[in-house]
Amino acid sequence: MSRLTLIVAATTKNGIGQNGTMPWHIPKDLAYFSQVTTKAPANQMNVVFMGRATWESIPLKFRPLKNRINVVLSRNNNYELFSKDKKPSTVLFSDVKTAVDTLASQDNIHRLFIIGGTSLYQEALRPSHCAMMQADCILLTRLHAPEFECDVFFPDVLGGAEWRRASHEEHSAWVGFEVPEGIQQEGGVEFEYQMWVRSHSAVASGDT
Repeated sequence: MSRLTLIVAATTKNGIGQNGTMPWHIPKDLAYFSQVTTKAPANQMNVVFMGRATWESIPLKFRPLKNRINVVLSRNNNYELFSKDKKPSTVLFSDVKTAVDTLASQDNIHRLFIIGGTSLYQEALRPSHCAMMQADCILLTRLHAPEFECDVFFPDVLGGAEWRRASHEEHSAWVGFEVPEGIQQEGGVEFEYQMWVRSHSAVASGDT
């Protein structure tokens, strides 16, 4: 089981949402997100961690995110994930550490993805005595234009010595498929798929 990976779409000012939703709709990026977070070796699955607000921002018909183990984090232990039938692929935990510790004992887990919101991203980026609790990879879809108005933001951690941008070859090898290179356009939005890794980290291929 790998360390935490953050996956996020953000504007050039690190905006990631407004009024509880994303103020953009980019089908190509949604398809990329789905492919990255579902791709796993046979007999294994990836885990997507999300806060309660992120869970609630997903349309009901898409909950839980299929072919992935959905972990919803909430301090409210009585929070109801579903109004009726429970889904075995979705579990509730009070914090990331408890969830990771529990999942670490399972041999069918491949990768761990943090998909939002801001507080979870911040927690995964903080220094930690537990290596599994500190993210070493960020898969960033950078939205270059237009500059959407946002009220929630991704932590401003890139651009310094701690993180380096992976090459296109490293990026494609890690996700396990050819990632479109350079500026992409869809629906009037210009965006780019990027991968960032901690400067001390080796980039593993998609099969490890």
